[in-house]
Amino acid sequence: MRTKLTLRLDEDLIRRAKSSAKRRGKSVSQMVADYLASLEAKPREPGLGVTPIVRSLKGALRGAHLDLEDYHRHLEDKYL
Repeated sequence: MRTKLTLRLDEDLIRRAKSSAKRRGKSVSQMVADYLASLEAKPREPGLGVTPIVRSLKGALRGAHLDLEDYHRHLEDKYL
């Protein structure tokens, strides 16, 4: 069952929401509904929602002794 909901928001926020909705091909109502549907009643478990690739990188640098100088050297090698 669909029910109407009235929100009181700043005019600038409404303008930006409408512009964003238009770019996405959605209505503001659908964007709000999508956001509210994404909220969970219970706290998320650690790591939930992390992609498999990101999960595979966990701990990849454990034990590595890298500092700012190493980072600068990497950037010089990459861009110079």
